[in-house]
Amino acid sequence: MAWDLKSDRPIYSQLVEQIQLMVVSGIYAAGCKLPSVRDMAAEASVNPNTMQRALSKLESDGLLYSQRTSGRFVTEDVQRIMQTKNDLAADLINDFIQKMNRLGFDREQTVSLLNRMIKEEGQNG
Repeated sequence: MAWDLKSDRPIYSQLVEQIQLMVVSGIYAAGCKLPSVRDMAAEASVNPNTMQRALSKLESDGLLYSQRTSGRFVTEDVQRIMQTKNDLAADLINDFIQKMNRLGFDREQTVSLLNRMIKEEGQNG
């Protein structure tokens, strides 16, 4: 997964979110050892201190853990990973609902449009 950083939000927040996505999507599987901070920072084209801050945040959230001489690893707590996945999904849904409201759609219209799009998606592949 390529790093997709934009200038509209703090880089640190985007790094946290993208690493979460990599974990919940299985790019970094449970128990997986992460690349070094410097390697991840170079890959994302960010300052190593910014990457370190993002990884520390994910550690404090319980998604990652460190072993002193071995590096950082993804938690093996599948429930913690699923909670992160659900939290990310809830954030996306809330953002979507707010945008639909700004477009003038009420709940019923939004649900109807979603159902139609899902049905069309099923028919196309």
